[in-house]
Amino acid sequence: MISSLLLTLILVAGVIIFVPQVRRILISSRLLKIFRKILPHISQTEQEALDAGTVWWEAELFSGRPDWSKLLAFPKPKLQAEEKAFLDGPVEELCAMLDEWQITRELHDLPPHVWQFIKDKGFFGMIIPKEYGGLGFSAFAHSEVILKISSRSGTAAVTVMVPNSLGPSELLLQYGTEEQKSYYLPRLAKGLEVPCFGLTGPEAGSDASAIPDSAIVCYGTFNGNEKVLGMRVTWEKRYITLGPVATLLGLAFKLHDPDGLLGGQRDLGITLALIPTDTPGVEIGRRHFPLDAAFQNGPNSGKDVFIPMEYVIGGIEGVGRGWRMLMNCLAAGRSISLPATSTGGAKLATRATGAYSRVRVQFKQPIGFFEGVEEALARIGGHTYMMDAARMMTAGAVDLGQKPSVISAIVKYHLTERGREVINDAMDVHGGKGICLGPGNYLGRNYQQIPVSITVEGANILTRNMIIFGQGAIRCHPYLLKEIRAAGDLDTKRGLVEFDKALAGHFVFTVGNGLRSLMHGLTGGRFAKAPLNTDPEVQDYYSQLTRCSASFAFLADISLLVLGGSLKRRERLSARLGDILSLLYLCSAVLKRFNDDRRPPSDLPLLHWSMQDALYRVQQAFDGVLDNFPATGFTRRVLRFMVFPLGKPFSPPPDELEQKIATLMLAPGDARDRLTAGIYIPTAKDEPLNILEQALQHAVSCEATEAKLRTAIKSGQIPAQEEESIAAALKQRVITSTELEILKKMGALRRRVIMVDDFPSDFGSRSDAAAEAASPINA
Repeated sequence: MISSLLLTLILVAGVIIFVPQVRRILISSRLLKIFRKILPHISQTEQEALDAGTVWWEAELFSGRPDWSKLLAFPKPKLQAEEKAFLDGPVEELCAMLDEWQITRELHDLPPHVWQFIKDKGFFGMIIPKEYGGLGFSAFAHSEVILKISSRSGTAAVTVMVPNSLGPSELLLQYGTEEQKSYYLPRLAKGLEVPCFGLTGPEAGSDASAIPDSAIVCYGTFNGNEKVLGMRVTWEKRYITLGPVATLLGLAFKLHDPDGLLGGQRDLGITLALIPTDTPGVEIGRRHFPLDAAFQNGPNSGKDVFIPMEYVIGGIEGVGRGWRMLMNCLAAGRSISLPATSTGGAKLATRATGAYSRVRVQFKQPIGFFEGVEEALARIGGHTYMMDAARMMTAGAVDLGQKPSVISAIVKYHLTERGREVINDAMDVHGGKGICLGPGNYLGRNYQQIPVSITVEGANILTRNMIIFGQGAIRCHPYLLKEIRAAGDLDTKRGLVEFDKALAGHFVFTVGNGLRSLMHGLTGGRFAKAPLNTDPEVQDYYSQLTRCSASFAFLADISLLVLGGSLKRRERLSARLGDILSLLYLCSAVLKRFNDDRRPPSDLPLLHWSMQDALYRVQQAFDGVLDNFPATGFTRRVLRFMVFPLGKPFSPPPDELEQKIATLMLAPGDARDRLTAGIYIPTAKDEPLNILEQALQHAVSCEATEAKLRTAIKSGQIPAQEEESIAAALKQRVITSTELEILKKMGALRRRVIMVDDFPSDFGSRSDAAAEAASPINA
């Protein structure tokens, strides 16, 4: 009797769950009504942001079962011959011309001959196809160029990157009319036009839907022609890079058509236009002063400026499509330029700090041998390794045709933040050498300018708390976007069918990831999917990332189920979930880089540190979600058991590993060269970085000689006073005359490295020549 009843209940449940027609009536129709109620209101700008770009590897990470063979099969980004020639030629020449101290302290701008060189050599046209007179470079080449320049001069890097990022060139390429492309792109490529783009205003900030800048469709007089259909535009913008010197202003504003002159709706939405800055009424030229940086940045405005409709990007077809255009074009700035500038600065800090730590001596030994400095060096090297891996993989994705909106937010936030950590540690190690500005300081301006990258293209607080998971959950989830679209379908019957399909898949997806999360937790991830034929020391990382992916997908679904639309307002919870997704992406990039580089054994300390540090951070992010999950204590315990059934498995990198990283940074070698590849290393004799490189070479070559001196001093064979000990060592043949000369050279180089710039008391009464002569780099 009982068995028959149980069988009947199972059959009924099976019919309800597995027969779509029944499931729709009894389950899906009811859930659809609830879903429509809890679904947050999505504004037009939010919807266009969600629709923008493409989804790539982040969707695999959101699946709970990433296919690692797919990741490793993506080609390694490579430079074409002409791209490499440009890096080895014009980029090297440009870097040799740059003196960041002169640029930032004296000129507050690039010198005129540098501006002309940039224009003449096509730096402004890297992304413009050859058919329009540009260089037609890949995204990876673009990234490499910006990386090298940023290791030399932040001012020059920003100047070059802006025309190749979000701005007129990118917008014209994707959305311009043929007439607009044919006229403007060759002029932009040759530097005949200097572009800028005005989006941010005093009141709206990052909230584009709130921009007060507006235009009215009307007839007016233009270039002597009467009755031209156009717009009267009023705007006020600020923080516009290249704005003070721009000849072509890209502008975002809300367009209104109160008289119906375009024949459609009255409020047409955000629209983009290109306006020559010599147009009557355009106010431009004043500058901001962002943290002692010298790149051109400033406000612009206009009141009732009349422009013809042909200035709208895309012509009449482009009216009202501005926000979609911007969202689709943001990838260049967020996924290429800003990660490249941060990585370039981090690589410079890595190479310089490792060398300085070996050359600078305190308490009779190089400071790099102190455990506290070793810890900082490990962070510097590990973060830089991961940053460079993510930079390259993301640029490679763009070259594969991707427009990764979620990934662009990930790399923009995490690479600029890690760049900040690297520069902070480098400054701590350098001490007074880092904080005293002057011609001999190769870090100070980098330290000052890192907040600029943190702030632009979406402030990092906004990006972390509202964009990465908020956008990623909808775009990357295999079913959520389908459910949202079905819920908004005006055809009720079709909407229910599509919602039912997505809901059924969503249920299986959530349950499957929950079970995988628990299973991987109970087995330590040993049976999680990992690629075959990989390095045995690395294979477990793939398994642990698969485990974390399953746990993340499960916890993300539970969060969406419990919180619904209110998750949009739970920014800290969203930020922690976004951190998990981001770190899984960064770890994927590290594993791909190691594989693409043919698994060099000397890079293993860097790989181990970056992976272990990131997995520990993933664990902390999970912890933060579980501790603050808005549910009962019992529910939290159940969720914690599903994610960490045997406790928390990950630990931060051990001291021994950090010592290995410090060791490879303290001496020349293949791993150090790979870690800092792509930066500009000057060869002029008086260049501070060149002096530091020479000092490092001599410090390593003198190591055995200095060890002999220490042994002789300890044994009492020679006196402890430095001058007497060296003379006595030579006399007693502890060292040779050749070794003595190398020691003297080392001493002179060490002094030049540790000295800092000083100035007259009024910081400027002497001539430039006298000030230059007083610099310690010329001592």
